[in-house]
Amino acid sequence: MEALSKAVPAAARVPLPSWIAHFALIRAAAITFTVTAVVTVAAVVTSYWKLQHARQEEALAQGTRDAARQSFVHVEAEKQDIRVYQPLFLDLRRRGFVGTENRLEWVEAIRQIQEARRLLPLTYQIEPQQPYKLAGAVPTGAYQLRGSRMTVHMDLLHEMDLFDFLADLRQRGVFTVQDCAIRRAASAGNAPLAPGLTADCTLNWLTLTPAAALRPQGVR
Repeated sequence: MEALSKAVPAAARVPLPSWIAHFALIRAAAITFTVTAVVTVAAVVTSYWKLQHARQEEALAQGTRDAARQSFVHVEAEKQDIRVYQPLFLDLRRRGFVGTENRLEWVEAIRQIQEARRLLPLTYQIEPQQPYKLAGAVPTGAYQLRGSRMTVHMDLLHEMDLFDFLADLRQRGVFTVQDCAIRRAASAGNAPLAPGLTADCTLNWLTLTPAAALRPQGVR
């Protein structure tokens, strides 16, 4: 037992490696290096994260700027369109093309033209209004293009009576001539006001009506 107790302290006194024995000399530098390395890595990671965040904010700001620029260009284009087309729009509205159908104005216009041109008596009939379909697709937005077919029978002294009537009528509204046939009057005589010709025409009165005005009452 005595020999064993003496052997243990002897083993405990085994010399440590030289780098451990001298670590105390560089301990402060090692700690400083470790702290500096950790701070450097953290700074690099933080800088990279901030760089990516800044790039994202830059991309977002650039997208917002581009959207604002496109919106500005669109608004300027709309303003230019308004300046160009507003006179035409006002003229079409004055002629009754934009808005709801007003047959009383058409009837009054026909009467006034007949009296002003001193035309021979004429007869006409207007059918119920229907949606008017064009050959190609035309965007009308919140409006619907509608048409009312009107058949006209006229007694004419000469062809210009018909042409003058249609020309004057175009100043009062918008319509298309579907067909028009001129024939020699069967009862043409030598009287000064005897009709020499007759004309039968089919017109389509057109209106660009707001869709809200076509919605039945109580329907939303």
